[in-house]
Amino acid sequence: MRVIEKNNRRLIRSWSMFDWANSAYNLVITSTIFPAYYTAITQTAEKGDVVSFFGFEVVNTALSNFALAFSYLFMACVLPFLSSYADVQGKKKTMMMFFTYFGAIACMGLFFFKLETLELGVVLFGLAAMGYIGGVLFNNSYLPQIATVDKQDSVSAQGFAYGYVGCVTLQLICLVFILKPDWFGITDSTFGPRLSFLLVGLWWAGFSTIPFFVLPNNQKSAILASKKVFRTVIIEYRIVLRRIQKMQRIRRFLPAYFFYAAGVQTLMIVAAAFGAKELQLESSKLIITILLIQLVAIFGAYLMSKLSTKFGNIKVLIAVVFVWIGVCVSAFFIKTETEFYVLACLVGLVMGGVQSLSRSTYSKFLPENIKDTTSFFSFYDITEKLAIVLGLFSFGLIEQFTHNIRYSALFLSVFFIIGCGLLFRLLRFNKAMTL
Repeated sequence: MRVIEKNNRRLIRSWSMFDWANSAYNLVITSTIFPAYYTAITQTAEKGDVVSFFGFEVVNTALSNFALAFSYLFMACVLPFLSSYADVQGKKKTMMMFFTYFGAIACMGLFFFKLETLELGVVLFGLAAMGYIGGVLFNNSYLPQIATVDKQDSVSAQGFAYGYVGCVTLQLICLVFILKPDWFGITDSTFGPRLSFLLVGLWWAGFSTIPFFVLPNNQKSAILASKKVFRTVIIEYRIVLRRIQKMQRIRRFLPAYFFYAAGVQTLMIVAAAFGAKELQLESSKLIITILLIQLVAIFGAYLMSKLSTKFGNIKVLIAVVFVWIGVCVSAFFIKTETEFYVLACLVGLVMGGVQSLSRSTYSKFLPENIKDTTSFFSFYDITEKLAIVLGLFSFGLIEQFTHNIRYSALFLSVFFIIGCGLLFRLLRFNKAMTL
């Protein structure tokens, strides 16, 4: 295995291209075209927003939230063992490739998603999420290996910036087919969105070959790899868990991240559905709004990186979480398109910053020159995935009982308030250290 040269520009650009590749899934499938398409085809004159899923009557948006929650919960259960296996067997990049292509193929399968194939569509939707989750874990674990501590904020921001630019580029291509179908002789109104899902899979798999070609695999553990695979995984998992339990800053950071990530990730996922249901915004307007969020998020990622060098990561994160609390409260009261667009710009500004800075903050807390970075980062990713499970499930449950998505949005502020309090606790513990 070749030695990874830290702060190598070519290596960092290649690593950033994975964000370019997989962010197309996050934008088109999770946030824009798929939610808009899904909401449109599952809204019927006979049943309203209720659909039949394997015989169960469920609110359409609640169903999609439950499907995502299940995918995140399943992956949260298996990620510790998959990451330990990858670290010990020297298969980090191999596993990253597997999940990427798995998710991309599931996305391509969504081309066949219509109301009459609802069950198949929802299952593929969940499988694509699993592929995305797995790929992101292994990609994140490269951060402490490719950048020194003083560069990790800017490198993390660069990765997210690449992701935002990449997903916006593909989104614009997809919009051409959706908004101007007559240019291509398309008469089926569902063809444009379904073609977008196919293009996401191709984009995701295609551009991922760039980091796959450049990033090295990790080194196999000569001692542990000689044992039986299952025992190897358990040993590695226990070793990393014991080490994390002794790291006071990580022990304080992860609970805070859990709560504010529950709010952030859920809001990002449900934004389009909220605009469609509460403000009756057309799909084209929703998609353009989410595009605006991505563009503003590029600036937000770099802005938070710069601010962190002056004020420290934790103080900046606290300020950003305060803004998120305001977003949740504002979402409950907004009534016009203009208010929605203003709120969308604010979300974009803090979205890029909180994601980028959270990743680099955790990376900075890790011991320098660790070899089993995948296992360490699995705890970060598991925390995020369990947070999403809690956020989506609570959001869907509140909507299912109240039939009012505004109450769900308002409830998310509770997660941000708890997360903010825990960040203050970390700040007090960390006051003698400067990140």
